[in-house]
Amino acid sequence: MKKRIAFFDFDGTITTRDTLLEVIKFYKGNFKFYFGFIVNAPFLIAYKAGIISNQSAKERVLKYFFGGIKQESFQQRCNEFSASHIAQLIRPKALHEIEKLKGAGAEVVIVSASAENWIAAWCKENNLQLIGTKLQVVNDLLTGKIEGFNCYGKEKVNRINKAFDLLGYDEIFCYGDTKGDKPMLELATFSFYKPFR
Repeated sequence: MKKRIAFFDFDGTITTRDTLLEVIKFYKGNFKFYFGFIVNAPFLIAYKAGIISNQSAKERVLKYFFGGIKQESFQQRCNEFSASHIAQLIRPKALHEIEKLKGAGAEVVIVSASAENWIAAWCKENNLQLIGTKLQVVNDLLTGKIEGFNCYGKEKVNRINKAFDLLGYDEIFCYGDTKGDKPMLELATFSFYKPFR
């Protein structure tokens, strides 16, 4: 039997929306969400213009909304979000593809730029492995910084190669929907770009 592994981006590929934005709305409410993005608009524009990195823009948003929050409290709310919201965001075709791959004996791994905090419970429930962005914690408080690098672009490839010996697999399936997934898609024997739209 062929040894297979599949890597899926999460936000936009498996889900219909960016879960970071949904977590912020869930945690802070719509008014604080929209106000916060108005405040941070110059940094988001700078990212879109290529002046600052994806990581810098993301850390600015994370620090604004979550900096100084206790890790335990944050994780509890993320678990609540996962239980109440993620299922509604999942594309049925994506879930069908995951189940089909699992049925064919493939290992299935979610590789996401979103923080593991709000994806882990859903992955565990669906027997999926997870590689995601890790948020920095100091003295049990979120700093708003990312631990190491944002799991985006080439960092997705770095993290995959650190966790798996891809030479040991006969077939590699990769699924993504943005330019941040393209380095990961290049690892595949079978790659799929925006496959569930």
